[in-house]
Formats: sequence, C-alpha cells, structure tokens
Amino acid sequence: QVQLVESGGGLVQAGGSLRLSCEASGRTFSIYAMGWFRQAPGKERELVAGINRGGNTVYADSVKGRFTISRDGAKNTVYLQMSNLKPEDSAVYSCRYNGLSRNYASLANFWGPGTQVTVSS
Repeated sequence: QVQLVESGGGLVQAGGSLRLSCEASGRTFSIYAMGWFRQAPGKERELVAGINRGGNTVYADSVKGRFTISRDGAKNTVYLQMSNLKPEDSAVYSCRYNGLSRNYASLANFWGPGTQVTVSS
C-alpha cells in the first residue's frame, strides 16, 4: 500500500497563489507517475496536472501558464504551484499515485484524502 499525505490547501483571494504538496510513503514503486485532480461541487473530477518519473508533465488547458507541477524523487513528493488563482479553481484537490510496470502499464492507483482550495472573488 502507498499512503499519500497532502498539504497546502486553503482560502486565497483571486489572483493569489498556493502550493500543494503530496508525499507518498509505504510500498512505493520504482516507476510511477503522480498527478493532481480536482472536483468542484456538481462537477466531475478532472485532471489538473501530472508528472512522471522522467519529469514529463501534462496540464489541463484551463491551468496552463498558471500552475506548475514538480517533483522531488528523493522525497517521493509532488508539488503543485498554483498562481493567478481564479474563483473557478475552487475545488477539492486530490493527489493520485500511479504505480507502473517496467513497460509503463498501470499496476495500481492510490489516492490522497484531498485538500480544499477556495478562491474568493
């Protein structure tokens, strides 16, 4: 099992910044990808940003240029730096850890409990 601990959520005014952190522990995989998802009330969960062991990243169009995902492999930690936040960014942000095989097939997914981000106008 992989345990995920998230931190960094909170309340911020529009235009402000927050940094989320997600640390993985337990029986981690040698090959993995991590990402941040969010879900607002009444909406489906969506991918915000993802990063793999090689450092390749992917972003939702709505956050490109404002959010940056990064990782510290030694700490099994992924960060999401969020800038120029907008009210529509308000949601519960959850971290996902995807353990991969040597040929990058998905073996298991683990989720953090989520952290609330609220952006006031």
